[in-house]
Formats: sequence, C-alpha cells, structure tokens
Amino acid sequence: MTQGLERYDIKILAVLLKSIEGRKDFFRWLLDNGYPELAAFSNAIRSDTEALMWLTKNNYTWLAILSNAIDGSNEARIWLSRNLTEVNLMFALACRKVDEAIQWLQQRDLGIFLLMVKEVHKVIDLVEAEEAGPYVLH
Repeated sequence: MTQGLERYDIKILAVLLKSIEGRKDFFRWLLDNGYPELAAFSNAIRSDTEALMWLTKNNYTWLAILSNAIDGSNEARIWLSRNLTEVNLMFALACRKVDEAIQWLQQRDLGIFLLMVKEVHKVIDLVEAEEAGPYVLH
C-alpha cells in the first residue's frame, strides 16, 4: 500500500478529524483499532515532540514530515512534493492557509481534507497563541 493520507478509508479519516479536534475517545479508538500512526499524527500536529519521534521510530516518517510541512518547513514541503501524492502536499499547504491549495482541494471535492484543514487551522492558532503568551521563554 502506498503512503499518503488518501490511502485511508474516509471513515478512518473522519475519526482522525475528531482526534485532531482533541477528542480523546477518537484518539483512543485509533490506538486500539490498528491506527496508532494516525493517533500520533494527530498529536504531532499539536506540537507533541514525543508523537513526532514515535512516527519516525516506527516507520511513519512520512507522517512526521507531513506534520513538519504543516508547521511550515520548506524542506518538508519539498520532500512531500517529491515523495507523496499531490493531495498530501496540498493538504499541508492548505493547513498553512495557502488559498491556492484550499481551492485545489475544493475543486477536487475532497471534503474530508477540507474539514481537517479547518480543524488544523484552529490547532495552529491555539499553539501559536500558547507559544506567544507572556510567560513563555523565547
């Protein structure tokens, strides 16, 4: 089976969406039903470095790189463009609010990815707000 988020059944992606939203019951479902990589990915999006390391150590480096691309890494974006399908690159770019990528997903009727993008936007905004607080060391 090839690597990339689109290889997962839409029902599994819907569970991933709920896990990204922060729903621990859906996170647990992913862990208990053979999708620990998606559980770790949902936490990696939330800047969980242990989850990111787990992905790398357990042969899901592509998900760690996808998370890094969502975080804005140009090197990760280049890797995605060379090694995964365009859906994954456009998903990462859309998560960074690149209008052309959002439109690309819309034009292809990739609704579940658009829902995940909206949730990732919320997560990124939350993480950035937490990192910008007055009591955070920079």
